[in-house]
Amino acid sequence: MTLAKLAKSLAAPSADTASDSAGLIRNAPHNLEAEQALLGAILVNNEAIDRVTGFLDPGHFYDPLHAAIFETAGKLIHLGKQATPITLRTFFETAEPIGDITVPQYLGRLAANATTIINAHDYGRTIYDLAVRRQLILIGEDLVNTAYDSPVDNPPKEQIEEAEQRLFEVADKGKYGKGFDSFNSALITAIEMANAAYQRDGGLSGIATGLRDLDSKMGGLQSSDLIIIAGRPSMGKTALVTNIAFNVAKAYKSETLADGTVKTLDGAVVGFFSLEMSSEQLATRILAEQAEISSEHIRRGKITEEEFRRLKQASIDISSVPLYIDQTGGITLAQLTARARKLKRQRNVGLIIVDYLQLITGSSKNSSDNRVQEITQITTGLKALAKELQVPVIALSQLSRAVEQREDKRPQLSDLRESGSIEQDADVVMFVFREEYYVQRAEPSPSKMEEYGKWQQEMERTHGIGEVIIGKQRHGPTGTVRLGFQGQFTRFSDLAQDVAARYGAGRGGEE
Repeated sequence: MTLAKLAKSLAAPSADTASDSAGLIRNAPHNLEAEQALLGAILVNNEAIDRVTGFLDPGHFYDPLHAAIFETAGKLIHLGKQATPITLRTFFETAEPIGDITVPQYLGRLAANATTIINAHDYGRTIYDLAVRRQLILIGEDLVNTAYDSPVDNPPKEQIEEAEQRLFEVADKGKYGKGFDSFNSALITAIEMANAAYQRDGGLSGIATGLRDLDSKMGGLQSSDLIIIAGRPSMGKTALVTNIAFNVAKAYKSETLADGTVKTLDGAVVGFFSLEMSSEQLATRILAEQAEISSEHIRRGKITEEEFRRLKQASIDISSVPLYIDQTGGITLAQLTARARKLKRQRNVGLIIVDYLQLITGSSKNSSDNRVQEITQITTGLKALAKELQVPVIALSQLSRAVEQREDKRPQLSDLRESGSIEQDADVVMFVFREEYYVQRAEPSPSKMEEYGKWQQEMERTHGIGEVIIGKQRHGPTGTVRLGFQGQFTRFSDLAQDVAARYGAGRGGEE
């Protein structure tokens, strides 16, 4: 029996067929000859498997027997053993015969009909591409069947999200495992980054935050970095990340190249996942900052006619800023990842912000049983997303109450909730701290004149001052950056040198 006839005998059952509008039966896309040619090449020369393992796995084979042969051969080779018809015979002696020959005999014929391993990669790509087509057909069929059934507990919105997620998974599977880059190629990338930093104003290798001293300490926001900004409630971490998001989006400049691709020259398109605040509340904060009007007055309508004009002008000025907000509450890691990928494809997003980490739901069904494991899954997923999309990802995080028990309430890495995975996966960990908040709460009675006088001096020294404490940075130094903070406008800004000197002197010149 020839291999061509064997291919026909190995055709999958009717479950892998579909009817078209004319009532004809159509087989799912497959190529048994390509599968046989690849398996034969591997059995003749085991090095052939190295050409396909980066993208091909047993699930991509159309025929179950071919999938089993590929999987068994792969296990033997990875154990340092030879995969030949003789060594594989043991694993298939009891397998169901193929027509009038046994599976061990079939293995021998695969090897006998093999020609060369030169085309192994092409055979593997053919198998992979046909498997993707079968996945697309399956997703389409499931989508149609679910839409027809229309179950009560699965509304259309969820059906769309599920289909999107499955399509994104199919689209992105082939992006992983591209193998090693040569050192020369890595050097070229490093030189290009250094040149871009040299050409850019301020000499930054990353995206500028718009805060001079912070950029100086960090060199900007670096691609592929997971950046954690943590702080206790009321410290201003959301205000800081909102300021950074707007500054980056406002600075966005791009050009369209000859091949139609868009190259970012400055700033970035920003994707903001606001899991705590609504998009309206976030927009109000940005409006308050730009128009220099109290956000509380905007919300309550306590503004003058002149302030309203400023508000209107500010809204016109910032309306075209490429800042996209997703305000979905209780979003899962899988949903966040899928939406970030979509924004990358559609808008070429260059910065992703998550407010905040602990409000993301893990993808595992049992993740809620162990919060530490869930946070580990989330931080690992966010770091993987940053590397995949080649963009910085900023995630806010809460701190434990241990900070409140110390005399010096400046945060430390150990104060991070579920800190093990957050500290390990993050490239940069920054803490937002405002001493003024604690000094204000310690106000003594005015009758105690001496204590009250000292308190007033402390309030004057700490008023309008915020600290960003860099507790970890893979690519640069740690330390403290002092910023100005205007609470009524929820705005952080560069600190005037005289104010910075006054504050530093009050703390003994600490850095």
